[in-house]
Amino acid sequence: MTAIELLETYPPEVRDLALEVRTWIGATVPNLQEMVDGPAKVIGYGFGPGYADMICTIILSKRGVKLGIARSAELPDPHGLLEGTGKVHRYVALTRSSDLRKPGIKQLLKAAVAAWKKRSKKGA
Repeated sequence: MTAIELLETYPPEVRDLALEVRTWIGATVPNLQEMVDGPAKVIGYGFGPGYADMICTIILSKRGVKLGIARSAELPDPHGLLEGTGKVHRYVALTRSSDLRKPGIKQLLKAAVAAWKKRSKKGA
C-alpha cells in the first residue's frame, strides 16, 4: 500500500492536511524514506526501513492528523507542543496547515534528526 492509497481512505480534510504534512516533512528533512503501515494507519519517515532509523510519523484518524516524533520524550520541548503520555514517543496534534508554522515544531523535527545522528553509526 502506498501513502496515497492509504490517504484516499480518509475524509478530504484529513487527507489534504496529511498531504501538507507529508510535503512539510520532506522539505524540512530531505532524503527520508517513506514507509506505510496500512493496518496501523501510520506513514513513517526515517533514514532506513527499521524502527531504529525512524524520525517521525504521520498518524491518521478519521478526525485528524498527528505528527509523531520518534523518541521525543527525550527531546527538549520549550514550546510545550508535545502531547501524549508515551515513555518514548509523543506527538503534535495538527488541525490545520498553519499548525506547521507554530514556533518550535520545525526544531522538534530537527532535534529528532540530531538525536538519531548521535545514537546511530549511520549518522556519523
